[in-house]
Amino acid sequence: MASESTKFVPLTCHGHSRPVPHLSFSSVTDDDQYYIISACKDNNPMLRDGMTGDWIGTFIGHKGAVWQARLSSDASLAATGSADFSARVWDTRTGEALHTLQHNHVVRAVAFPNQPRPQILATGGVEKKLRIFDLSRSASSSPVTANELSSAASTPSYEIGLGVHGGTIKSIVWGNDPNILITACEDKKIRWWDLRSRSTIGEYQVDGVVGTCELDNPTSDAGNSGPGVLSVASGKTAYFFDGAQPAQLIKSVKMPQDVASVALHSGQRKFITGGAGDTWVRIWDFDEEKELETGKGHHGPVWSVGFSPDGKLYATGSEDGTIKLWKFTTGPYGLWR
Repeated sequence: MASESTKFVPLTCHGHSRPVPHLSFSSVTDDDQYYIISACKDNNPMLRDGMTGDWIGTFIGHKGAVWQARLSSDASLAATGSADFSARVWDTRTGEALHTLQHNHVVRAVAFPNQPRPQILATGGVEKKLRIFDLSRSASSSPVTANELSSAASTPSYEIGLGVHGGTIKSIVWGNDPNILITACEDKKIRWWDLRSRSTIGEYQVDGVVGTCELDNPTSDAGNSGPGVLSVASGKTAYFFDGAQPAQLIKSVKMPQDVASVALHSGQRKFITGGAGDTWVRIWDFDEEKELETGKGHHGPVWSVGFSPDGKLYATGSEDGTIKLWKFTTGPYGLWR
């Protein structure tokens, strides 16, 4: 039997009017809170209390679907990537757009380094270009090409890996080492990048179309610290990579159905998956690779899943336009009293 945690009815967060392709949590902040941000095809990313799902605010300004949204570790900044050919950086306290970063095509991926109020942002998308923006230099920045790197000191951004990506960049993950970035691309390759050399230091070919690509929070549960595990959903396989060793596969788990999203809970050695062809969330035993429970409640494919930073709940974002919070611990927690 799995833990009793998932026998509780999930909390449903309404407010979006279109599919939710991505959601992500902040770390636990100084006030012992954590937050969740959701990207949505209704153009309006939302910020919520991560424990209760209570709406805090909506970031207004994008003119196209928002594909990915992330919070800085201290939840002071939010970043969003949109089909309006821009990425934006927001102040989460005021809702103000601090930076509008224009691109030449749809922005599918954004990532902050794991540090409080970061001053750099990575972006990627249909342009097939991985860009690093210096947020300390300009309130509204335009990208530059690798040929302009000679004037890098006065340039708000630069490109890494010119011509390497063979398709749309669907996700960017910043490793716990601030010099290491990971990209997941439609060419079915996961790539590890070193910002110092601006080149790849690892590459892995997956079997199918990439869904989610996320680094789990290693401090979940028991206060463990470490590099974490990179979890990738691809076709009918969930891949798990060592967070400290580029392209070092820990294991891959074959599924009976297509997997759109995956997230690992290192402390409990369980992982969750969302399906592309059904509406269910499944909990699996990481070691035995068997299904433990099925969570039902969504009315569309589950495109994004993620554990809270304390590991006591997980969130799911769906084609049905809702976010659900599912309890993953015994005893009372949050609104489960």
